[in-house]
Amino acid sequence: MLRIFEAFTTEVDDEEIAVEEIKSQLEDKGGFLKNSVGVIACHYEFVMSGIAQAVCKALPFDIVGTISSPVSTGTKVDALLLSIMFFSSDDVEFEVLLTPPLNENPCATIAETYKTSTAKRPEKPALILSFAPFMPLNSGDEYVSTISEVSGGVPCFGTLAVDDTMDFSNCYSLYNGEEHTDKMCLVLFYGDIKPKFYFANISEDKILDKSAIITKSEGHVIKELNGRPVMEYFKDIGLGKASETQYAMASLPFLVDYNDGTPPVSKIFIRLTEEGYALCAGAVPEGSKLYVAPSDKSDVLFTTDETVDQVLNDIEGASGLLIYSCIARYLILGANQFDEIKHVNNKLGGKIPFMMAYSGGEICPTLVSDGKTTNRFHNNALVACLI
Repeated sequence: MLRIFEAFTTEVDDEEIAVEEIKSQLEDKGGFLKNSVGVIACHYEFVMSGIAQAVCKALPFDIVGTISSPVSTGTKVDALLLSIMFFSSDDVEFEVLLTPPLNENPCATIAETYKTSTAKRPEKPALILSFAPFMPLNSGDEYVSTISEVSGGVPCFGTLAVDDTMDFSNCYSLYNGEEHTDKMCLVLFYGDIKPKFYFANISEDKILDKSAIITKSEGHVIKELNGRPVMEYFKDIGLGKASETQYAMASLPFLVDYNDGTPPVSKIFIRLTEEGYALCAGAVPEGSKLYVAPSDKSDVLFTTDETVDQVLNDIEGASGLLIYSCIARYLILGANQFDEIKHVNNKLGGKIPFMMAYSGGEICPTLVSDGKTTNRFHNNALVACLI
């Protein structure tokens, strides 16, 4: 049996009050079982003030996660919120890993950390949760590919940290209250659990008519589309001028079809390089098909509602739900930035324990045609893990 419940605090100044608020909520949850772990999401102010460290120190097991803003527990939504989702079980075991710095050879570092931890385990984990800082020079796709390869395809779900600063300077991963700008946290679930995964990106009717084949790319940089410079493609679809500004590029999500039987994955452009190449927030392999698909507020809310309805059809017998949504979706909502979270709360509140936070890159498996899953790194997506 797996028990999942959550607790939160909005106290950002007084450590004693914050700890008491968390503990008082836990007293009403029925207690912890033999094995427990916590997943935290909070604004960076809780780290700066010492609240995150104090709360984690007051609890007798590992707590990992990321910085985020805003956060929701289903009963509370706030930009300044510290929330922890607790997983507790007598027969499911949790192992928490913290990698060394990922500044150099991140893939080798992640692989070695995982191999060292699991070497003496005869069985594979049933689920991996992944929490990483936002590191502009590193690729989330490489993280996911490495975890998939070294684990033998264990389902991986998680997020990259995101904050509300202009330069994303406080996008930490969190390990027992300690902030890290260059280390990844992993939680390995061992036992009889069968997680289900859901994701929302952009509606098909938003896709522009002109698709393109990525004919030349390197990592997360597109150099040519349909055998021509990227800028010529943007001009062909009437976006030549818009593509010259960083804001317009970042506000222009697109879908990538890997031509491998998995659903298209949403990505975003970051900017044009000096050479006129398109720098993207994720890998864009040659041979993939690209679909530009502008998003808007109505589509963000529609796809969110559609995905949560899918979850509702499956919640019987489930213990809890963890949700991450791309910060780009939050920004698209403009002055009504809490609307997506409010839609989720209205549909799920009181039906199942859940926590929702925003993300700088979403990790979630997608379903392959033969019924198996493939781990993917997403942008501009809402992802959910039901356990």
